[in-house]
Amino acid sequence: MKITRVELIPLTLKLKTPYTVAYQTFDHADHLFLRLESGGRSGWGCMAPDPFVTGEDVQKIHPELRDALPALLVGGDPFRRAQHLDRIKKAFPLYPGVRAMADMALWDLLGNYAGLPVWKIIGGYRSRIETSITIGICPLQETLEQAREFVGRGFAILKIKGGVSPEEDGERVIRVYEEFGKGVRLRFDANQGYDIKKTMTFLDIIKDIPLELLEQPTGKEDTDSLGHITNRTEVNIMADESLLSLMDAFTLARKGLVDMMNIKLLKVGGITDAIQVDSVARSAKIKVMVGCMDESALGISAGLHFALSRKNILYADLDGHFDLIDDPAAGTVITRKGFLYPSEKPGLGFGGL
Repeated sequence: MKITRVELIPLTLKLKTPYTVAYQTFDHADHLFLRLESGGRSGWGCMAPDPFVTGEDVQKIHPELRDALPALLVGGDPFRRAQHLDRIKKAFPLYPGVRAMADMALWDLLGNYAGLPVWKIIGGYRSRIETSITIGICPLQETLEQAREFVGRGFAILKIKGGVSPEEDGERVIRVYEEFGKGVRLRFDANQGYDIKKTMTFLDIIKDIPLELLEQPTGKEDTDSLGHITNRTEVNIMADESLLSLMDAFTLARKGLVDMMNIKLLKVGGITDAIQVDSVARSAKIKVMVGCMDESALGISAGLHFALSRKNILYADLDGHFDLIDDPAAGTVITRKGFLYPSEKPGLGFGGL
């Protein structure tokens, strides 16, 4: 059996509602879809990286990939996934999203051959997981309005973005908690916007609020500050942008710098590498969340299948597809009262473009 065709399809998906994080405002997401064909079956993957996080810009790398990926994959055995991923990593060592896209497509192809969903092939631990839904940086009243809307739609976990002003961020968290109390679980993501002093100020302001986790308060390369904060608070401190590879996971775990890790497939290189990162976290008794970018439901499905496969993955932040307009993979992931379910189709459940 051979891979007979490789097709790349760029697509820009706009967001219904633009949102702001500590370093940027987002109103669209550039995607690249990959289709592998073998034996009359197709395997699909996609990437929608954040250039600020992974250094990849779809518009710039698409021309580079157009000829290079077919040269690497066509004629190869679709089931020799490790060999293909090693070649891609050597060819594009700075592009984890490219590797993740190819990894998704290879897993999807395997699932379609086997007639099984990917989550059952790679572990099959659970059949659903609850996700948070995100509120970007916005004024207090808009924060409360979005919180009411999301809770009304059945979501019980709210992730509030901040990282600019600890005082304003703290007030937003407190007011959401005052309105919803124990009816919702709250998470906060500073997206590298704080230093140690600002982080501790924020934590002091919300000290009476049962915050579930604080995500990446300091700069991604300043892991010592992450460790300093972790050792000074009972709140779970999570690494996101500081976790881009298996080596990063090992460093964070070995030095005891965080309580939690946010594994995103587009950061670490796909499901295959994410499984290894999770093993490092599990060995260090570090809790794991599976996160996402502003990804098509195909990319979210890959993250979901990974999340469902492992006992150690207790948290999910897989909401990047909810606000995309004209997502060709809409329906690939099923949402009911804040819980995500895979479709019953084989592979990653995507029918194709």
